Amino acid sequence: MTFKEKKRGSFSILYILIFLILIGGGYIMLSPQFEQNKPKITIEENGYWNLRDNLKLTIEDESGIKYYRVIFKDSQREIELESKVLMIPQNKLTLHIQPPKLDMFYKGTDIEIVVEAVDNSKWNFLEGNSVVENIKLKVDTKKPVANILANSRYIQRGGSAVVVANIKDENLKEAYITFNDQKKFLLQPYYKDDYFVSLIAWPMEIEEFKRVNLVVTDKAGNITITKVPLYIQEKRVKPDKITIDENFVKNVSASVLEQSFEKVPDNVKDIFIYSNKDLRAKNLKTIEKVTLKALEGKVIDSFDINYFKRLRGSKTVSNYGELRQYYLDDQKINEAWHLGIDWASVKKATIRTSNSGEVIFKEYLGLYGNAIIIDHGMGLCSLYAHTSTQDVAVGQKVTKNQKIANTGATGAVFGDHLHFGIIVQGVEVNPIEWMDRNWIKTRITDILEKSKKQIDGKI
Repeated sequence: MTFKEKKRGSFSILYILIFLILIGGGYIMLSPQFEQNKPKITIEENGYWNLRDNLKLTIEDESGIKYYRVIFKDSQREIELESKVLMIPQNKLTLHIQPPKLDMFYKGTDIEIVVEAVDNSKWNFLEGNSVVENIKLKVDTKKPVANILANSRYIQRGGSAVVVANIKDENLKEAYITFNDQKKFLLQPYYKDDYFVSLIAWPMEIEEFKRVNLVVTDKAGNITITKVPLYIQEKRVKPDKITIDENFVKNVSASVLEQSFEKVPDNVKDIFIYSNKDLRAKNLKTIEKVTLKALEGKVIDSFDINYFKRLRGSKTVSNYGELRQYYLDDQKINEAWHLGIDWASVKKATIRTSNSGEVIFKEYLGLYGNAIIIDHGMGLCSLYAHTSTQDVAVGQKVTKNQKIANTGATGAVFGDHLHFGIIVQGVEVNPIEWMDRNWIKTRITDILEKSKKQIDGKI
């Protein structure tokens, strides 16, 4: 073999080696087994730990986690909280790390949680990708101060009450009031720092009164629950049998669904049930959303409210809290609470406000027809439904005795009337209370005035 032939042979072998190296390198770079991404570590915290509750950590990696370690560190100690080698690597680990066992008089305030993790990648000479994260936290073991300063003494099913509370915490996260742990009522800053107020309600759909609580949590997860002392008053529930026919369903219920951009079922029974149940639920959700949004960012210094007046020259045709039972062809097919008062007068009667406020809603609202909602502050709103014409716009300020609309027959109705409702934080409550001057004084405004005197140290 000549020198040239040997040289050509050597170059061929070299090319083959380079080719194989390139293929091997490409395989390593592109193969999922050799992925180079480090594990991702997230911690569910707000920068604080109360050293009582478990700390929630999540570790994720596309090739799977094969090892992790969690360490507690402060200025004096380093404690391993948890470590594990996984025989079967996992793409996502959710860890609930128990706090370290420390002296009961522990006074540390600044700590670190060190999290180490290694994945199952073949990268790094088969050692895998590793990551170490140092997460700095503040220690907060003190529960928030949460005291009831003043509140209405009584509440009735479907009724309202007011609560004033003193709340203190350097790292306050959330404060609210719950009814039976089923319904949450928001608190608003009131009068001076560290004081809050809320109108609350006993929703009509909740039959049994169990407990009303003030719940306060801080960013470290410390929680204080304080009972709101309330006496309950019974309310009689009146069943109201309503007979509907095929003409009503086809001409009214189906029309309401169409105007609400909902699909109309094929048969008469399903049309009515979908309209009266499912659409009603959506309408109530809209009312809740709109009225709760009006609470955002507002500080309450005073609450001047007049008693609400009935539609002039009208008679009451339906009361609040009636359990309407609907019959079609002598068969009960559905039921629903009537959550307002229906007043009938002449057709297209003038509707005037009893209190000043801001218009926060003016739209077609399914069963309620053309509706207007006015915000009167502190979570209290008034609702005017089935109107024919409206003389106000969203965002407009209205004054007492101002004309806002005319009665009508829009929505799910048998004829021209006004459905008047009172709403407390999204819950339609009994308007009769808010139409009683003495009830407002003794159950709401006197409580607020008393709380101000307590805050000022005058009583």
